[in-house]
Amino acid sequence: MTGTKSVAFHTLGCKLNFSETSTLGRMMEKDGFVRKEFDDTADVYVINTCSVTDNADKECRQIVRRIQRRAPGSMVVITGCYAQLKPREIAEIPGVDLVLGAAEKFNIADHIRELTKGDDGAKVCSCDIEDVNTFHSSYSINDRTRTFLKVQDGCDYTCSFCTIPMARGISRSDSIEGVLRNVRELAGNGVKEIVLTGVNLGDFGKGFEGGKKREESFFELIRQLDEVEGIERYRISSIEPNLLTDEIIDFVASSKKFMPHFHIPLQSGSNDILALMRRRYRRELYAEKVARIKEKMPHCAIGVDVIVGFPSESDAHFRETYDFLHSLDVSYLHVFTYSERDNTHALSIKPVVPVNVRQERNKALRNLSHKKMSFFTEQHTGQTRTVLFESHGKDGMMEGYTDNYIKISTPFREEWSNKIVDWELR
Repeated sequence: MTGTKSVAFHTLGCKLNFSETSTLGRMMEKDGFVRKEFDDTADVYVINTCSVTDNADKECRQIVRRIQRRAPGSMVVITGCYAQLKPREIAEIPGVDLVLGAAEKFNIADHIRELTKGDDGAKVCSCDIEDVNTFHSSYSINDRTRTFLKVQDGCDYTCSFCTIPMARGISRSDSIEGVLRNVRELAGNGVKEIVLTGVNLGDFGKGFEGGKKREESFFELIRQLDEVEGIERYRISSIEPNLLTDEIIDFVASSKKFMPHFHIPLQSGSNDILALMRRRYRRELYAEKVARIKEKMPHCAIGVDVIVGFPSESDAHFRETYDFLHSLDVSYLHVFTYSERDNTHALSIKPVVPVNVRQERNKALRNLSHKKMSFFTEQHTGQTRTVLFESHGKDGMMEGYTDNYIKISTPFREEWSNKIVDWELR
């Protein structure tokens, strides 16, 4: 491709993907590409895919068809986790020109320059996931209210339902020095809140420098981040319960910058199912972590990831999960319906839970989540908490979150944009 070209991005999936898409966009702008909105006509469309969503293939095909109707002469590039897991399958989607696996997505500009639209089918640039061992720092900016900063990537765990290690490779992370450099840059751009993201955040510190293994930890990272001037808020996006140490909890409780908000994956409240999932803890440890958080920070929001319908999950197992979550002092649930993933151990576990039963269990836990969040919000009625309002409005309204993650919506006021405001909860 020659001359000045325009590029548009679409992101499927997690906060990590949003941070990477944002970084790819900035990289391509520096390389001379003109950034456009995805609904505009562009020379190149980049779709950053996810492996966790149930319908990755279906979503991908629908988006490619939309592009073909709007701009049939444009290049279509697919990257992200799904592109690493199923590169040949994606290459066969009509209209796709280039498929970039995990090792090549940050070289996207070089690949696009060499690309021509033709009838030879899609070019596939993938690799063995064992070869993916470098860390690429990423952050989102101007895309959402809060900035998502990737500090860790990959995972060394072998949970029986998960494809992320196959899609993102081994656990590796930025250095503390590298994270601090990015945070200072974001502070200089007026960012008020940073959400630390990764595949397995508590594993931060793994990686090599000059051939030597780094000896850094997530606790040391947050301790140093707390000292950076200009950033007023940090959130920890998600952290495994077995890696959430007491010193991390106690530090957040004493910090003025780390918000009283944890998101801790549970996946099941049944120890039998946790064992089949190959999780590295039991429900008793999870309950201990929640109790310590609430002892130190009674006002703290706690979010929970949970999977329903895992193979062999009986009605009794599900009741264990429901009752366990009902008993815990948590604030909201992210409920995922189990779906089969190629090349995972869970495929060999029987019996399979019928899809309609999975959906019923999902609905039951979503209803519980609504009750939990309503109760948590009501507990804070009459309190004054700080809210960071986003810098843009919609339909005359603006939104923001309290320090402990209660969503606030109010008529738009320009003077509150990207400002932290004292707010009485009613």
